[in-house]
Amino acid sequence: MFARWAFLVAGLVLTGCTMPPIADAPDPAPAILPPVQGFDIPRNAGAIQRAFIEVVDRVEPVAEAECRRTTPRRNCDFLIVVDDRPGVPANAFQTLDDDGRPVIGFTLALIADARNRDELAFVMAHEAAHHIAGHIARQQRNATLGALVFGQLAGATGGDVAVAQDLGAALGARSYSKEFELEADRLGAIVAAKAGFDPLRGAAFFFRIPDPGDRFLGTHPANADRIETVRAAIGGL
Repeated sequence: MFARWAFLVAGLVLTGCTMPPIADAPDPAPAILPPVQGFDIPRNAGAIQRAFIEVVDRVEPVAEAECRRTTPRRNCDFLIVVDDRPGVPANAFQTLDDDGRPVIGFTLALIADARNRDELAFVMAHEAAHHIAGHIARQQRNATLGALVFGQLAGATGGDVAVAQDLGAALGARSYSKEFELEADRLGAIVAAKAGFDPLRGAAFFFRIPDPGDRFLGTHPANADRIETVRAAIGGL
């Protein structure tokens, strides 16, 4: 296992400031790292850069160890990338490259928006959890099943099969989105805590983005549900 930077490259299968290379991290990681002091990150580029590098150095080996422990047949060699294109909004995502290697991507805007290391750590651990839980494959299966069912219904009723398949795929992919997010919150909280960060403090990031509530087919659960999931996860540690 090694940790390094790379720029976001084409050819990735999606689920969602130039910096120096990060030194190789120890492997395997300790079961639980000592806690990090929970102070806010000063609002300057150097401090933000150092904080992010520290978070990657601590969270990545713990996430990979958790991945190998729970899913030993899965590729657990995470690659951390930064999308440094100007004007790209705050976002983080987990994806796979063409060889099936798990990739966690951050935009510069998200890195800069984080108030403290706990928030950065929780976001990274959450995205790693999507891979550990196999959410991309599960989402693709749901989309395929939705397309099949809607296509068959359209064919039986004389509707437009292609349109129905597209709709079915979209609905199928969204059908368990909230469940996947809460599952990633739960596992991500455990990873972040083992890396020495405070998941509850990190989850405060949610309160600075619009609360999706419980909208029909919304892709993210309500903020209160996410915080409760994190609280329950770390209560068992």
